[in-house]
Amino acid sequence: MTKLSYLHEPGVLQNLKIRYELNEIYTYTGNILIAINPFQRLPHLYDAHMMQQYKGAPFGELSPHVFAVADVAYRAMINEGKSNSILVSGESGAGKTETTKMLMQYLAFLGGRVATEGRTVEQQVLESNPVLEAFGNAKTVRNNNSSRFGKFVEIQFDKQGRISGAAIRTYLLERSRVCQISDPERNYHCFYLLCAAPQEEIEKYKLGNPKSFHYLNQSNCYDLVGVSDAHDYLATRRAMEIVGISDKEQEAIFRVVAAILHLGNIEFAKGKEIDSSVPKDDRAKFHLKMTAELLMCNAEALEDALCKRVMITPEEVIKRSLDPQSAAVSRDGLAKTIYSRLFDWLVDKINSSIGQDPNSKSLIGVLDIYGFESFKTNSFEQFCINFTNEKLQQHFNQHVFKMEQEEYTKEEIDWSYIEFVDNQDVLDLIEKKPGGIVALLDEACMFPKSTHETFANKLYQTFKNHKRFIKPKLSRTDFTISHYAGEVLYQSDLFLDKNKDYVVPEHQDLLDDSKCPFVAGLFPPLPEETSKSSKFSSIGSRFKLQLQQLMETLSSTEPHYIRCVKPNNLLKPAIFENVNIMQQLRCGGVLEAIRISCAGYPTRRPFFDFINRFGLLAPEVVEGNVDEKVACKKILEKMGLKGYQIGKTKLFLRAGQMAELDARRAEVLSNAAKTIQRRIRTHIARKQFIALRKATIVVQSICRGRLACKIFEQMRREAAAMKIQKNTRRYQAWKRYRKLHFSVLVLQTGLRVMAARNEFRFKKTTKAAILVQARWRCYKAASYYKKLKRGTIVTQCLWRGRIAKRELRKLKMAARETGALKEAKDKLEKHVEELTWRLQLEKRLRTDLEEAKAQEVAKLQNSLQELQYKVKEANALIVKEREAAKKAIEEAPPVIKETQVLVQDTQKIDTLTAEVENLRTSLESERQSADDLKRKYNEAQKSGEERQKKLEETEKKVHQLQESLTRLEEKLSNLESENQVLRQQAVSMAPNKFLSGRSRSTIQVSSEIINIEGWLYLISQIDLHIPPINHRDPSEVEEKPQKSLNEKQQENQELLIRCISQHLGFAGNRPIAACIIYKCLLQWRSFEVERTSVFDRIIQTIGNAIETQDNNDILAYWLSNASTLLLLLQRTLKASGAAGMAPQRRRSSSATLFGRMTQSFRGAPQGVNISLINGSMNGVDTLRQVEAKYPALLFKQQLTAYVEKIYGMIRDNLKKEISPLLGLCIQAPRISRASLVKGSSRSVANTEAQRALIAHWQGIVKSLGNFLNTLKENHVPPFLVRKVFTQIFSFINVQLFNSLLLRRECCSFSNGEYVKAGLAELEHWCYKATDEYAGSSWDELKHIRQAIGFLVIHQKPKKTLDEISHDLCPVLSIQQLYRISTMYWDDKYGTHSVSSDVISNMRVLMTEDSNNAVSNSFLLDDDSSIPFSVDDLSKSMEQIDIADIEPPPLIRENSGFSFMFPRSE
Repeated sequence: MTKLSYLHEPGVLQNLKIRYELNEIYTYTGNILIAINPFQRLPHLYDAHMMQQYKGAPFGELSPHVFAVADVAYRAMINEGKSNSILVSGESGAGKTETTKMLMQYLAFLGGRVATEGRTVEQQVLESNPVLEAFGNAKTVRNNNSSRFGKFVEIQFDKQGRISGAAIRTYLLERSRVCQISDPERNYHCFYLLCAAPQEEIEKYKLGNPKSFHYLNQSNCYDLVGVSDAHDYLATRRAMEIVGISDKEQEAIFRVVAAILHLGNIEFAKGKEIDSSVPKDDRAKFHLKMTAELLMCNAEALEDALCKRVMITPEEVIKRSLDPQSAAVSRDGLAKTIYSRLFDWLVDKINSSIGQDPNSKSLIGVLDIYGFESFKTNSFEQFCINFTNEKLQQHFNQHVFKMEQEEYTKEEIDWSYIEFVDNQDVLDLIEKKPGGIVALLDEACMFPKSTHETFANKLYQTFKNHKRFIKPKLSRTDFTISHYAGEVLYQSDLFLDKNKDYVVPEHQDLLDDSKCPFVAGLFPPLPEETSKSSKFSSIGSRFKLQLQQLMETLSSTEPHYIRCVKPNNLLKPAIFENVNIMQQLRCGGVLEAIRISCAGYPTRRPFFDFINRFGLLAPEVVEGNVDEKVACKKILEKMGLKGYQIGKTKLFLRAGQMAELDARRAEVLSNAAKTIQRRIRTHIARKQFIALRKATIVVQSICRGRLACKIFEQMRREAAAMKIQKNTRRYQAWKRYRKLHFSVLVLQTGLRVMAARNEFRFKKTTKAAILVQARWRCYKAASYYKKLKRGTIVTQCLWRGRIAKRELRKLKMAARETGALKEAKDKLEKHVEELTWRLQLEKRLRTDLEEAKAQEVAKLQNSLQELQYKVKEANALIVKEREAAKKAIEEAPPVIKETQVLVQDTQKIDTLTAEVENLRTSLESERQSADDLKRKYNEAQKSGEERQKKLEETEKKVHQLQESLTRLEEKLSNLESENQVLRQQAVSMAPNKFLSGRSRSTIQVSSEIINIEGWLYLISQIDLHIPPINHRDPSEVEEKPQKSLNEKQQENQELLIRCISQHLGFAGNRPIAACIIYKCLLQWRSFEVERTSVFDRIIQTIGNAIETQDNNDILAYWLSNASTLLLLLQRTLKASGAAGMAPQRRRSSSATLFGRMTQSFRGAPQGVNISLINGSMNGVDTLRQVEAKYPALLFKQQLTAYVEKIYGMIRDNLKKEISPLLGLCIQAPRISRASLVKGSSRSVANTEAQRALIAHWQGIVKSLGNFLNTLKENHVPPFLVRKVFTQIFSFINVQLFNSLLLRRECCSFSNGEYVKAGLAELEHWCYKATDEYAGSSWDELKHIRQAIGFLVIHQKPKKTLDEISHDLCPVLSIQQLYRISTMYWDDKYGTHSVSSDVISNMRVLMTEDSNNAVSNSFLLDDDSSIPFSVDDLSKSMEQIDIADIEPPPLIRENSGFSFMFPRSE
């Protein structure tokens, strides 16, 4: 307000009206905040985002707001360690209570603490408002929810600035309202709430319609528009529970309220005795009884206390009856006393529930107090209220004068002649002892015979010469006091009654003896000395003491003032009553503060702002590097102004001097406009003359050209005729020659075609015959080969299928038994051990049996050989004897005599023959026994082989069942932990251990070896395409020790990790590290194993490399490698059935010979299938799919997380780098504004100004360029580069746009040109960066581009809302357009913003959308999410050829990495 050219009442009123029409309800007058009640909800002004904007902002930098005052008070308390206070004043309905709530809400936002017992201190203070409003607020003529008491909230803070305690102080509750109200006002809300309570409550307290109670039916107003008393009753009960009032206490409170209502319905009539009174009728007796029941006292004692008085004299105790009028006064006094005590108890209960911090050193007090009141009838309450405002106005005047004094002292100017208005004489008139009005009122109350007439006469006599006290001419009891805000006429009729605060002894004794502890607690017994000395207590004196304590508290704090203003008495929005507001400004002391400012130097401008606006009045002064202070002085001297003063940083002008300067400035601008118009008209006239002359010359040229064309046409026609004749003759001759030539060619062509066709036909026939022969022979050979191959394959397939079916049948049979395997797991293991022991025992028994059989066979063979030897000897003897016999017969004579010798020989022969037969029989028996033994041996051998086969089959089944059981257990455990494990960033996995089985069997069974080799051949042909293994003796395999494959693999992994830890660079645009990692993992088959540690080590290496988050070069290098490796994994890996299983310890699958050989084969020894790997890496499309296990899939997810993490780190680093520059880019620097003021007459100065203008923007462009070069050098995929810059430009858009909406000095025409020039630099950068890297980054600046376009467009008042919202700024919302339109100011040409009709239409649209929480926020939010997925990255990247990647020197000489070298076919 102090920046207005004319600082007087009409100017102030016009400024407030314009701002109110724009919904700018807050206005500064110096450090005083004026708040005009809008009578509508404006949620966008009080949300959490607005609190965050005002947090720590310098006072005056942002738009005026109640948060700014609270923030200044809080910062002053924190920084200076001094307590502060905020004084909120205004008349009823001005919004004091709502403003106090907003202050509490913001202070809770700044100093909130951890909840204690479920609620914080600030929450409890806010939750106490409904309770205090129910018992202390009522409807008045001016407000439906007027606070009829003053409230001072002390918020205590600890050393850390957090709220540690609070206390509520109340002042001057309007007690008379309990018994007396005027139409159309209401009594306190609690009475109506209780009448609207649930039916059981009403029946319990014998209540009914409010019209039936005397204290409520004095007015015809019972209900409030839009307010439900029943709903508010329940809300009040909930609030009472929150602040710590128990259900029992609540029941007692509302019982007391109901008793007051029944007490008011007790009417009195004259009794039998003189000046006595009794209850009037049965209705009065009923209410008397109900009052006694509710207060839990004796009904007769209550009647006596109301109708009689006890007078104690030295001689006796006298009982005196009261007449009906005095009894009614006694009744009303009791009601007021009970209600006052009840309200004080509620305040004390709330304070004890909230709790205070005794160790707190600083506090912020919020004073919500009634404003200056002047009605048709002004009684004792208005007198006390206006006395309070006189005190606060004196404090306010002293503070304003002190601020003016500090301002002038700071700037070192003369201020001694400023007059300070003091209202001490009014305060002396009211509170001075012993002659003040309050003292005289207390004196009159102490005399029983005093009346309001004697009190008024006493005032007339005492203050008849006082200039502030006026006696009315037509009244003998009224008096007028001339307050600072005007004269107020007081009626002293009820002054004495309302000032008395003592309790009637009968009432005290009655309620002290109540059986209800709550009621008795409201009336504790008085001390004896108090009761004996004096029973009189004055409300005026007690209020003056409270006010004195309040002023001492305010004097010890740093005050801040908020003046609430009610714009109209209809309580409706968009109505601005000038007279009403001017009266409130005068009552609130705002005009007095303005008068103090006007008495000195009301207009204060910094040197730069003054030169910026009025430098055109003296252009020669501002040219060159002239000191601002000197330049201002020269401008003022040139204008001939006097009386001004120049401070250190500001220029102080008298009232009206700013308007004179504005008039001079308008005159200079008008003359400049006339000069421009004269020059433009001269330019237009000269342009028209030049155009006319040019047109004449053109017409002449056309005429002359036409004549020349006719002559040329004639000459051309003659030449054309001659040329046509010549060409016609030539054509006829040429046509004849062509006809003859064509005929000759046709004949020649025909003859040559015939000869060529004959030759071609012969060659074609010969070639066809040869082809048919070749095809037939080829067909026969191919048919024979296919038939042979098909037969071979069918035979092989049938044989292999037969074997596979056997195995499949066995597996199926074993699989059917898996249901019981889990329960019999331990039994199976024992059974396996028993079978193993039996196998070994069988082996030993079979070995012993074979040895015994061999020994027995050897013995039998030896005995057989002996028998054969004996048979041979016997045969030899027989032959010899036969030969001897023959010789003897031949030698014997013809007559032979029988002798005894012959008989002996024949017996020998018979005996020998019998022996031979016996030997043959024994031999046959031995042979038969030998055959039996061989047969038994063969049967035993067959049975042993069958047992061996059964044992091996049993081992296979047991092993397969164990594997199935382990897989089931692993799947079960994995289902429980899969989701958690897959999201871990680094999983510690145990190193891969080669599965070790039991030692190989030494039993050499040829059929088993043949079967195993057949399986290996089948696997090698189908899966790995390697030739079958050679037949080797198992003993030879065991005799050749080899180096452990696990150790070799660990060495290779160590070498790989050391290699990729170095910066390997790039091969073309391909990162070498990613390609090497992929080749090694594919060669080592790491994707297909259940356990491996290489993935964890690679992830750990990447994590260690990116620990330094500030090095963008390293981050870009690893982003390129990680994204490339992720692309290769995305196109290579495919999930297998067991991929989701977590690797756990399981039994070895190589217990049998087949398992060991297949397990060793799966290990992929070095050199196996290298040609396949090298041959399959010629392109991405030829990458073979790999069945990935769990570690590989987890590695892929971890790699995805690191790609996103590195991307976010790079993006955030760039945001940190450009954020300081963005804060400087939203507002043009001073040199640019000075150049606008000085003009652009000199090109050199203009060039330097332009350079300074875009210096910060060039800094941003330089940062973007350097960042883009870093990403290019590290070959980061263009897709990721585009995403980075898209989010960065979105961040620039959000920061610039939000700053533009929050700072009014940025919404100017020259500032729009400055930002527009900077945006042009960004657009040029996007063009240079090309779409490959910039992408759609320029489109992200659409909000700031359209906002700046609106600032720099001309003729804004002619634009309609449809053109603005659909053509100029289609992206901006109505709230954003409204904000820019109301904050815009033209510092260059002095033009206006959009028309008032457009502003009104915007307000209508905003009111319609006020229920939408999203539309109420006009600020943008920054998006920091990851804007891509793995599939998007995979689709955007091109194919990568990794076949020709040269390995680095560190692994080039290692033989274990020989597969890295490309091999020729």
